[in-house]
Amino acid sequence: MNRLVKLWTVYVGLYERKLKELNPAIRNITYDIADLYNFIDGLADMSALVYDHSIQGYLPYDREWIKQRTFHHLKKLAH
Repeated sequence: MNRLVKLWTVYVGLYERKLKELNPAIRNITYDIADLYNFIDGLADMSALVYDHSIQGYLPYDREWIKQRTFHHLKKLAH
């Protein structure tokens, strides 16, 4: 599993854990991408540093980039 896939797994996992904390009596919780985006938007600080081999350094990405990449990752999982 590459590092970006792990990153998406962490973000989605954080959200799902929060949903379970807020809804302990519900066994199967469903949500859509808008709910996940609202969660990400509600976090005080959200950014990612991604290593770029071509510059041998890290590039910063903001929450909008994270939301886009998370959507694409989840879309791949669904197909």
